[in-house]
Amino acid sequence: MACRGFIIKWGKADFIRSPNTVSRSSRPNPYQQQKCGFRREAKRTDTKKGNVTQPQTKMSSPEAGIPGSPLPPKVRRPTLFRPLMFTVGFAGCSFGGAAILQYETLKARVQTSKDGEELEKLVMGSQDMAYWHDWWNQLSSFQRQLLLLMSMVDDFWSSLTEGQRTVTGIIAINTAVLCCWRIPAMQRTMIKYFTSNPASKTRCLPMVLSSFSHYSIIHMVANMYVLWTFSSGIVSLLGKEQFLAVYLSAGVMSTMVSYVCKTATGRFYPSLGASGAVMAVLAAVCAKVPEAKLGIIFLPMVTFTAGNALKALVAIDTAGLMLGWRLFDHAAHLGGALFGVWYVAYGHKLIWRRREPLVKLWHDLRSPGGKGSRPGGPGVRGGGGGPGQQ
Repeated sequence: MACRGFIIKWGKADFIRSPNTVSRSSRPNPYQQQKCGFRREAKRTDTKKGNVTQPQTKMSSPEAGIPGSPLPPKVRRPTLFRPLMFTVGFAGCSFGGAAILQYETLKARVQTSKDGEELEKLVMGSQDMAYWHDWWNQLSSFQRQLLLLMSMVDDFWSSLTEGQRTVTGIIAINTAVLCCWRIPAMQRTMIKYFTSNPASKTRCLPMVLSSFSHYSIIHMVANMYVLWTFSSGIVSLLGKEQFLAVYLSAGVMSTMVSYVCKTATGRFYPSLGASGAVMAVLAAVCAKVPEAKLGIIFLPMVTFTAGNALKALVAIDTAGLMLGWRLFDHAAHLGGALFGVWYVAYGHKLIWRRREPLVKLWHDLRSPGGKGSRPGGPGVRGGGGGPGQQ
């Protein structure tokens, strides 16, 4: 949730219009008002003596400041009820969808393992190496090169950890959105839906989409590098499905905190970036493993603990919020960090461990009358039991 300087470049009056901005044509012009106040009196018509009418002069109120100028309209602060309800609903749907996804993943793994064993028996029993050698010789040179390339990609994908494979999709989405910012015809749509601003008419959907939006390449590379670095730790801690729910919920939560701070201070400006969600991931890992050693990519000789790194980041963002620094959206950073710390401390027990009724309901819907074991239930150790799992 940072980097908003480019919005001044692209943000025209018809793209983003906050309630405290007034169009140039509707501003009271003191010169026009003065000119109207000293108009030449219209020529009087001949009237009878004793029936002379006095010209009616329109007196301006002393509160206006300028003779005849209207009072400036009062700026109404935007209400945040709908964004708040959207935040709660989206977070609930994220964790509910993650529980169902875990159920389907475990069910698919069981089925795949059974099918793989049967296929292996069939192949080994009916074919030999001579068959595959003849099949390879029948391929063209292009087909062989293509198969070798696919084999290299598969080996690289298999060498990645589960966390790295999970965040690869997130990085791909952020890259696609970054490319969309470079298309001039999409500027209006990008500013409307991929930047978050409490003064905008569209406030709910950008809370999600802005978490995947970056205008600066450096900004995106920095966020995705931190996400890639902590992906293995957070996925091993929470599991793939639970991590996705936390990441999406953190993006919306951090934007909601940004909305509250902007509305309280009256500084309405658009924000974008995955910094809030990334801060939640970083804070969750640092809070769960505070003694872990971290370093700086360009200064490998400098090391520090994860707990001290989290304290320093929170202190910097707090100072930036109090002092009004506007280079980054410090409120969103703090919101994401607080959500990450809260979730590993209390949220996992309050949310994820209570998913059994939903998984049971989904199991009954998927297999009516079935009384078998429910994949993804609280007793299952695999699939991301989360911190403190039994």
